[in-house]
Amino acid sequence: MPAASTPAIPLESLARRIYLIRGQKVMLDSDLAEIYQIETSNLNKAVKRNIERFPDDFMMQLTSEEAANLTFQFGISSWGGRRTLPYAFTEHGVAMLASVLRRPRAIAVNILIVRAFIQLRELLATHKDLAARLDSLESHQRRHASVINLLATEIEQLKTPPSPPPPPPKHPIGFPRAQRR
Repeated sequence: MPAASTPAIPLESLARRIYLIRGQKVMLDSDLAEIYQIETSNLNKAVKRNIERFPDDFMMQLTSEEAANLTFQFGISSWGGRRTLPYAFTEHGVAMLASVLRRPRAIAVNILIVRAFIQLRELLATHKDLAARLDSLESHQRRHASVINLLATEIEQLKTPPSPPPPPPKHPIGFPRAQRR
């Protein structure tokens, strides 16, 4: 596809629309519809017409608790709005959408979305690597700190002069008194 027909959507904008739900990175149907410039209901109709292409690891419908959590988290208005629970698409589900929607924009946008998923995966891998390195540095620092504290204590003990030994007990001069009965 020529570069001129590629939509101008920053990868960062797409990456912000990738959520972690049930341990999977997903995009919501409403976000995808906005990016594809179609109605959410039309996107969902196309998916339902081709439901065999969207197994559970490609698409999931959110529970009411998950949808309420997203609404609370992002401050989405609760008046009016959706009458159905949103669908969430994994990276593979998003890739499948291009074949279902059959629009030139869908194909170009899917390429960008897949790149956003890849960028997010690389970013998470980098963070895991940095976290492991930080944990290693912290453990080394704790070991060094305990050795330094031990050395500081010993140096302080060497700096203070030893206290003089206590004087020997004094013995009384003379004869001991005899006890009276």
